[in-house]
Amino acid sequence: QLQASGGGLVQTGDSLRLSCAVSGRSSLSIYAGGWFRQAPGKEREFVASIAWSGINPYYADSVKGRFTISRDGVKNTLYLQMNSLKPEDTAVYYCGIRPTSRNQYTNWGQGTLVTVSS
Repeated sequence: QLQASGGGLVQTGDSLRLSCAVSGRSSLSIYAGGWFRQAPGKEREFVASIAWSGINPYYADSVKGRFTISRDGVKNTLYLQMNSLKPEDTAVYYCGIRPTSRNQYTNWGQGTLVTVSS
């Protein structure tokens, strides 16, 4: 089970940190975690991903240099630090995990809304 939190209403240039607590897994060592987002009227898009070992962070070009994905292996929590937020970052953000042997995410959180006002 994944529980996302941390969304809210902020202004352009502000920062937010999203969290995604993962439960029901004794070990996440064979998983990767990722963040996706879906803006109103648009399809869900990839934002960032990271292996649970902490290596190989990967970002969409639209957030590179502004967002940082990380995880806490003790707390089994995935994070997305979002800096220099823009109105176009407004979306519902979803976290997910997948076994590293698979390309598709197998478990998803419920989503948390981020609204960036201009």
